[in-house]
Amino acid sequence: MAKVYTDKDADLGVLKNKTLAVLGFGSQGHAHALNLKESGLKVIIGLYEGSKSIAVAKEKGFEVFTTAEAVKRADVIMVALPDTKQAAAFIKDIEPNLAKGKTLVFSHGFSIHFKTIVPPKNVNVIMVAPKGPGHIVRRQYTEGKGVPSLIAVYQNPGKDAKKIALAWAKGIGGTRAGVIETDFKEETETDLFGEQTVLCGGASALVQYGFETLVEAGYSPEMAYFECLHELKLIVDLMNEAGISGMRFSISETAKWGDVTVGPKIIDASVKKRMKAALKDIQSGKFAKEWVKEYQTGYKKYNALLKKGENHPIEKTGAKLRALMPWMQKRSIKGAQAAY
Repeated sequence: MAKVYTDKDADLGVLKNKTLAVLGFGSQGHAHALNLKESGLKVIIGLYEGSKSIAVAKEKGFEVFTTAEAVKRADVIMVALPDTKQAAAFIKDIEPNLAKGKTLVFSHGFSIHFKTIVPPKNVNVIMVAPKGPGHIVRRQYTEGKGVPSLIAVYQNPGKDAKKIALAWAKGIGGTRAGVIETDFKEETETDLFGEQTVLCGGASALVQYGFETLVEAGYSPEMAYFECLHELKLIVDLMNEAGISGMRFSISETAKWGDVTVGPKIIDASVKKRMKAALKDIQSGKFAKEWVKEYQTGYKKYNALLKKGENHPIEKTGAKLRALMPWMQKRSIKGAQAAY
């Protein structure tokens, strides 16, 4: 079992006389910046000229600089930009202003692991990755708690990279919950695999196919929505709280019998075989190459596939039924930004 680091293993003093820069003020960026500031550390924000986040960051009490100037002024720099924007920002604004002894922090390993960014050898390169979206990282901190986090060290010329990673994790509240050490390769490859085959890709496809199967068999879209999408949260919450066995403890005997006898016929060995193929594409860099090419050539396939998903009949049915649920927070996808 991996060692779990807690508050006693991390020293905020490591960052006390340093300037910390957070590049970007989105989901993770704003949470890291605010939590570190409230932990008594000096934090500045780096944003591109004309960014809508400049006013927001200033309103929260931060000094805001251009990305280049923030990198120049800081000792520890967090690259809290989307994967797709990191390489260009690195070449234009970050790399020219790095100097020996500085530390780069990432919250996900994609750019470093797949070498869309190649940092100079004289800077520390670390990761601090909370296992939750930014608003949860922020909320847990304000409640005196924290979100479990990962740390990793990729380059350590200063011989203090791990101490800096642990101090940063403590500053955002991660050590209150527990911090586990990993490496950039493991974090990146497992993260992509989970997103693609289970959490986002797998769950979305499973829900859509279940909905289609019931509707094509003549059942009402409303019933199909309730049974294949709406109740999924109940099951996932039970799993989250008590594991798969704990979830099974909470459901009826009939549901349990269907679970253990029919489930493995649907998600069978052939699915696992395709999961292994997807993992191979991640490990070999094939997925990363295709994704980099996709965003460099204007997101054509990406946008077409998202559009197709938005037009699936389950979306219209869902919007109608969610309108009947006053307790549920309504989210519009129009113009919404990715949460993490």
